[in-house]
Amino acid sequence: MQQLIECVPNFSEGRDMNIIHQITDEIKKVEGVSLIDVDPGKATNRTVVTMVGTPDQIVEAAFLAIKKAQELIDMRKHKGAHPRFGATDVCPLVPVANITMEEVIQYAHQLAKRIGEELNIPIFCYEHAAQKEERKNLATCRQGEYEALGERITSEEWKPDFGSFKWNEETQKSGATAVGARNFLIAYNINLNTTSTRRANTVAFDIRERGRVKREGGSLTGKIIKDKDGNPINEPGLLKATKGIGWYIEEYGIAQISLNLTDITVTSMHQAFDTACQRATVAGLRVTGSELVGVIPLKAMLDAGKYFLKKQNRSVGISDRELIKIAVKSLGLDELYPFDPDKKIIEYILEKENKTTKKLVDMSLTDFVFETASESPAPGGGSISAYLGAMGAALGTMVANLSSHKRGWDDKCAEFSGWAEKGKHYHDELLKMVDEDTNAFNKIMDAFQLPKQSESEKVIRKQTIEDATKYAIEVPFKTMELCYNSMEVMFEMAKIGNQNSITDAGVGAISARSGVLGAWLNVKINAKELNDLTFVDNILKDGQSIVKKTTQLEKDILNLVDQSINS
Repeated sequence: MQQLIECVPNFSEGRDMNIIHQITDEIKKVEGVSLIDVDPGKATNRTVVTMVGTPDQIVEAAFLAIKKAQELIDMRKHKGAHPRFGATDVCPLVPVANITMEEVIQYAHQLAKRIGEELNIPIFCYEHAAQKEERKNLATCRQGEYEALGERITSEEWKPDFGSFKWNEETQKSGATAVGARNFLIAYNINLNTTSTRRANTVAFDIRERGRVKREGGSLTGKIIKDKDGNPINEPGLLKATKGIGWYIEEYGIAQISLNLTDITVTSMHQAFDTACQRATVAGLRVTGSELVGVIPLKAMLDAGKYFLKKQNRSVGISDRELIKIAVKSLGLDELYPFDPDKKIIEYILEKENKTTKKLVDMSLTDFVFETASESPAPGGGSISAYLGAMGAALGTMVANLSSHKRGWDDKCAEFSGWAEKGKHYHDELLKMVDEDTNAFNKIMDAFQLPKQSESEKVIRKQTIEDATKYAIEVPFKTMELCYNSMEVMFEMAKIGNQNSITDAGVGAISARSGVLGAWLNVKINAKELNDLTFVDNILKDGQSIVKKTTQLEKDILNLVDQSINS
């Protein structure tokens, strides 16, 4: 499986688009890397770039971009609202898929070493890539910002991990770069109905993990409390894995709480937003919305949508697009400018970039019917079976959602919401099988087209046909399992759901049963062509068991439906 790394370099230029484009053009040169977001900020004079790709290609793209930034950005002239100490201020690598943090650390060190040796830029390794404990925290590495850099890199304590440790004309121009390996970080700004940076900081200090300096009497102006060594003692904030400051953004005419959520499995975006709302109220302020800088994983948006729906005592078993809409409106992510999920959610960006052919499930129902009826052999019975199953599961989900909103059933909302979520899982997975069945058919067709002139070609062709045939059995078998398992939802809805919609549960069961039987035909006909008889015997035995259980479960569901109709 392909390994993927996200890289999020921050460049100290947010106003001159000519410079920004020259830097990002370097990234576009590297095959295997997707440039998925470029987010310039005028007030911060900083651009956050997000790219995803295979490890070696990400290292190459990051190096080329940092080299170009060194050429074009002069830190001696830089001013901006965001803390910074280099032309490329930070360059973190983040594990995305099929790669461990330990492996990402090695790539971060490889990149840091190359930048230091070839570009002579002072490099500090931070977070998981830190080579010294005191350098884990980015804020500590960047303390004093660019203005303190000359004194720091020439000291023994803060000698860079790689690159130059001399404060000469070259390093004065480039500044330093922090290269790290970290978990997924969300840069997230919360908008306030004030222009006061001081008041924004009041809320930021309440929230961030570091908190604020402890003062006598618990006031904001009391005498600072110090430890025995004379160092100020900090009073921790409310949220772990959260960094934050307040600032004024002239571009929008408002103050914001600027947060870095350094581990969204610890503190989520919606938790940060709600906590900010609570603390802003205490401070006499009001949160008016928020802003996502860069991109975000799909799960984080779905979790936010579910969180706010649960607060409304509503079912969360709705489509991903609807969950995202709830999240955007609840968080006010569209207050400053429109929020486009296709440009902000990583999975959607990659899906759009990698889409070479139109999916069957993206067709209208009318076009899908016409495509099925055409002379083309695909989509065929396997895809139709998966579609039948998806529609059946969707009907079960619908009954659960309607039941969760029934007047007088508020105490049952969570139960029905759980069934709706389960139904949504099944119809989402079955929709994937619609195209996967056609892909499996195409694999067999491609295998038969392989050359067979030499003996070695014949061996390769025979094995490829065998592998493709096995896959063409496994896909409809998975469809059978999904269709049968989805009937659990229809059974429960026929038993406890809104009786006004009980026939929909019945139709859902019939559709799911049809999906099982249709997929079973594909399993059997493809099994005839497979040479692995042990595999064939096992899967036919399991398939017959599913068909038997499906037939009985359909009868049970329809009996419940008939009883309800006749009562």
